[in-house]
Amino acid sequence: MSDQTRRVEYRYVEVDDKPGAGARVFSALEQQGVSLLSMTAFPKSAGKAQIDLVVSSGDLEKAAAKAGLKLSPKKQALFVRGEDRPGAVAAIFKKLGEARVNVIAANAACGQSGFGLILWVKPSDLDAAAKALGA
Repeated sequence: MSDQTRRVEYRYVEVDDKPGAGARVFSALEQQGVSLLSMTAFPKSAGKAQIDLVVSSGDLEKAAAKAGLKLSPKKQALFVRGEDRPGAVAAIFKKLGEARVNVIAANAACGQSGFGLILWVKPSDLDAAAKALGA
């Protein structure tokens, strides 16, 4: 299986950086039948954390409203899926480097079905990054 790259839409929520804050977000999504393709959480500022959400299925807006979560405006990233192998991520970063695209952030994981990698680039670089990766 060759790598498959696609543009994805994501939104984020800011939460208090304390125990249980993530559980509240994910429980609310689960209760409304929202399934995620990708999520990344990290500290944002003193006392706050950001959770980026890429939805696979379900209505994120409805789930967030019901839970009282404030969603960011819609943003775009790239999601790459492929067969796990040594150098998979290196090859992707090489293509982006050759296209002169700087990666702002990335998060990858692998499992029995292969790997998944989400890439954030500047909005002005999104088209070039998508082209370099065959999206």
